[in-house]
Amino acid sequence: MDIDLADLGFWRRPTKERHEAFARLRELERPVFFTEKRVPLLRSGSGFYALVRHADVVEASRNAKVFSSEPAASSPEPPGWVKHVFGESMVNMDDPRHARLRRIVSRAFSPKMLANLQGDIEKACARIVDDAVAAGPGGDFVEQVAARLPIHVICDMMGVPDDLREQVHRHVDVSTAYTGVRPSLARTVRMAVGNMLALLALQRMVIGLGRERAAEPRDDLVSALVTANVDGERLTDRELGSFFALLLVAGNETARNTMAHGIKLLTDNPEQRRLLLEDFDGRIGGAIEEMVRYVSPIMQFRRTVTEDYDLRGLHLKPGDKVVLFYGSANRDETVFPDADRFDITRDAKGHVGFGGPGPHFCLGANLARQEIRTMFRELFTRLPDVRSVGEPELLLSNFDNSVRSQRFTF
Repeated sequence: MDIDLADLGFWRRPTKERHEAFARLRELERPVFFTEKRVPLLRSGSGFYALVRHADVVEASRNAKVFSSEPAASSPEPPGWVKHVFGESMVNMDDPRHARLRRIVSRAFSPKMLANLQGDIEKACARIVDDAVAAGPGGDFVEQVAARLPIHVICDMMGVPDDLREQVHRHVDVSTAYTGVRPSLARTVRMAVGNMLALLALQRMVIGLGRERAAEPRDDLVSALVTANVDGERLTDRELGSFFALLLVAGNETARNTMAHGIKLLTDNPEQRRLLLEDFDGRIGGAIEEMVRYVSPIMQFRRTVTEDYDLRGLHLKPGDKVVLFYGSANRDETVFPDADRFDITRDAKGHVGFGGPGPHFCLGANLARQEIRTMFRELFTRLPDVRSVGEPELLLSNFDNSVRSQRFTF
């Protein structure tokens, strides 16, 4: 087979070729094992079984007891020393530790909190479109629109002062760039060092804010997370730092990438754009789900098997690694007929673009939906002819389906 998901060369292939390769893998009787290369101090190098069918990804996602997020859910899997430097992220934990952290931070995503945010999100979208209009057509949609909103919203939620926000934006860009495919070991090392420094800077920033808010609480999320709730639970400094980094990277990339891919999809599919604008309020919810399905902003996560388990005729042993390929599951024809067609009228609610069902389903999914809905409403209300121009520049990555730039006009 000429498919090797562990080979960085595979991820340099055109998107269409990669989707065709995953379709071939989905036709096979059992998941395929891929051997990874070890990069000293940076990657463990353990191989993995590729879960590419929708049913397999859902089964593994629901069964967190067998398919563990520990020691690491990110892919490629980092070495063990990383958690001692950065602390542990929620995505790399199982219950009961994961349940405790999720219980504390879930207050940030309650329906009441999201409803309270709507006015601020609308104002942010209006300012962003104001700036785009002032700059004139021909700019970069990612830089001027898609990248600005999620970070603005998250910084507002957390209570990050205005004078620190440019630093936040810069650190997020550096940290997400490391998820790209690196052409050499030297380049990998340089980007890894940059990634670590950026994440540490983000963590130090919010830890400092946390200590200030613990002494003088304000009406922001940092204050809520560092002061005890009704059950006496609060985040430690390291937990707060890890959560902030996760919220910025995951929250930013999901909404940003969906908006950037979405404007391109609506441009390339004018009949879908027409359907959306005929009944925006009635169709935008389905359109967002279809965008997330079609795009799969985060393409994969990894799990470690904890006990003997049979999956579709494959016997998995404790310690085996599996990688959940969300982008492939979201193109599974048995669940999404004519899956390579972008169709905002399809029922795409079963997609796994926010992670599969289970304890690790994305906490911020509704916030991302809210941001995307509000931004597209503002854009199409004020700039009804807004559209992408040319092809997007994509991050060369096996993890993050990121648009680095996309020209647009109106």
